[in-house]
Amino acid sequence: MEVFYYLVFGVLGLVVAALELSKNNKDRINTSSAFNSFKNNYLLVYSLMMAGDWLQGPYVYYLYSTYGFSKGEIGQLFIAGFGSSMLFGTIVGSLADKQGRKRACVTYCITYILSCITKHSPQYKVLMVGRVLGGIATSLLFSSFESWLVAEHNKRGFEQQWLSVTFSKAVFFGNGLVAIIAGLFGNLLVHSFSLGPVAPFDAAACFLAIGMAVILSSWSENYGDPSESKDLLTQFRGAAVAIASDEKIALLGAIQSLFEGSMYTFVFLWTPALSPNDEEIPHGFIFATFMLASMLGSSLASRLLARSSPKVESYMQIVFLVSAASLLLPILMTLFIAPTKVKGGGISFSGCFQLLGFCIFEACVGLFWPSIMKMRSQYIPEEARSTIMNFFRIPLNIFVCVVLYNVNAFPITVMFGMCSIFLFVASLLQRRLMLIVDKPKTNEWTQLNERNTEEDPLNI
Repeated sequence: MEVFYYLVFGVLGLVVAALELSKNNKDRINTSSAFNSFKNNYLLVYSLMMAGDWLQGPYVYYLYSTYGFSKGEIGQLFIAGFGSSMLFGTIVGSLADKQGRKRACVTYCITYILSCITKHSPQYKVLMVGRVLGGIATSLLFSSFESWLVAEHNKRGFEQQWLSVTFSKAVFFGNGLVAIIAGLFGNLLVHSFSLGPVAPFDAAACFLAIGMAVILSSWSENYGDPSESKDLLTQFRGAAVAIASDEKIALLGAIQSLFEGSMYTFVFLWTPALSPNDEEIPHGFIFATFMLASMLGSSLASRLLARSSPKVESYMQIVFLVSAASLLLPILMTLFIAPTKVKGGGISFSGCFQLLGFCIFEACVGLFWPSIMKMRSQYIPEEARSTIMNFFRIPLNIFVCVVLYNVNAFPITVMFGMCSIFLFVASLLQRRLMLIVDKPKTNEWTQLNERNTEEDPLNI
């Protein structure tokens, strides 16, 4: 492997270590021992859940290809997963507000374990069922756990600011460290132990089962709106009204869809961008490097969220602008550096620059997750939290399905340009959100001043 890969990984590792070790009192939030126990329990469960998810990711396409399915058939399986998340996942995920968030988290474990079991069959229809189950599980993963956490955090009377500690640590461990370890462990199972491409799915099922046992034994149930008078359609209508009547919620949903849509598109594009002429690149090592960059971002987020200034609504504008600029690199490389015609070999000079840009984008992803979680906890009403969060994922899933269906219809530079535009729009919407959040304070001050003037007209 080329020295360049080790150099990038090493530098990122040193920066992450320096950020974590150099934290002072300003960068930390003083919490209670009861909260730390609660936080550690959630982090254990969330890490196990994410391990079950990350173990599968690198081997889904590979497993389908070993079963002899064509690229088109595999694409249909992936579209089925996102389509299922949009249709069935929205319904099942929304039920968490009424039936209970703990129950929804357990349902995630069972659904994903069943999805893992289907991977043992080479039958296309069975694998399609597995993708549908996986889509439902994905919706539950990205709504029910966060909804349970926020409700339980508030029910126990912990300070609101302490939520940001849990969010940043969850991203640091669950989306960073666990992803790296899961990638290495999956590689060990498949290649070192020669257990075959289905082995990571069996391991994922084991982690999910352990996590489910912890949930059942240590979590209490909480609800959004448990009233029996509300059916699912009424819940949907209430969530739609909340989004339409509160511009903050609508902006938050649009921002999330734009960023996550760009992020999922990037997942499909980074490999052809770095190896346009079939250059030999270490996919697993690059994936681990990206996850390390994400850890760097979440470490920065924990520092920012621990301080009163800058506010999350403010610095996220910069994050979106930086991420938009980082995805422009493939276009700039095409314009200013003549592409090579030589097939194979190692990564090109332009590929090295793009890899650095992609690491910056992944650092922005690491900043995005705890920050968007923080904003969701502030603006989304508790009684419909899971329902609204699943509504946010509908445009995202539509967008990803469209991209998957047309991934070969447009040049890769057009796709990156589209993502960059989406991220720039997200920055504009984030600025609008910041202005709306600051506006009430100005109005309150004006009203108070007018009231004081009326009470004491001589006081000018």
